[in-house]
Amino acid sequence: MDEYTASNLKLWDQWASVHIGSRFYDVPGFEAGRNSLSEIDMAEMPAAAVAGKSLLHLQCHFGLDTLSWARLGAEVTGVDFSPNAITSARQLSAEMNIPARFIQSDIVTLPDALQGQFDIVYTSYGALAWLPDLAKWGEVIQHFLKPGGVFYMIEYHPFIHVFENRSDESGVELKYDYFPHPDKPQIFEVKGASYAGDSPDITHKVEYNWAHSLSEILTALTIRGLHLEYLHEFDYINFKIFRDMEEFAHHRYRLQGVPPLPYMFSLKATM
Repeated sequence: MDEYTASNLKLWDQWASVHIGSRFYDVPGFEAGRNSLSEIDMAEMPAAAVAGKSLLHLQCHFGLDTLSWARLGAEVTGVDFSPNAITSARQLSAEMNIPARFIQSDIVTLPDALQGQFDIVYTSYGALAWLPDLAKWGEVIQHFLKPGGVFYMIEYHPFIHVFENRSDESGVELKYDYFPHPDKPQIFEVKGASYAGDSPDITHKVEYNWAHSLSEILTALTIRGLHLEYLHEFDYINFKIFRDMEEFAHHRYRLQGVPPLPYMFSLKATM
């Protein structure tokens, strides 16, 4: 594991410990029957498409979405590099009596930790920015996907990552590269909170991210023999990532005063 990923692992181990109790993830609501999957997930991969199928969830965090797929009838395996996240996922699975398998592994070394192939490989929101090498990511997806199997992902659009809040609170500014630099991660200070809200116990103060263009993402899949069925782009995002955003519908946000932008995308590809 390279030094940047090792550092991110320390951060995610701490985040996993606080996220499970956060309002953002709402574990009590999930325990009461709430499905954590997004409306896009459910529209594009409904229960009929996953019931009775084996599903591998890459970068599953502490497993709410993985367990939601299980509730829809999938035979699920979740993978994450954080031991704390996997421990919490296994506990939730056992406490709620939802059958699931959870594997602690980095994506790069997953073929050494997990055997078999799957009908569906899945990944979602905020996963790719933590991976320096999408070529290896595509190789791992190919390795675990059965012939005729489906890869499905829903993710934040790479274009939205070029923006940052202005320091004077007057909107956003263009600040970051759109095109990838595998050997040059973006470095962000962790100021005591994560995307899930206030995290006062976080002591690890740095995160490393990597930019990935849409063309890089598509190439990482198609060069491995996956056939693109669709690519959908969405003109909204599901939570308020910038100060100057308005919620125009439930859990749908856009920047104010600018033309429509691509905030999220989904894709489906088959072997």
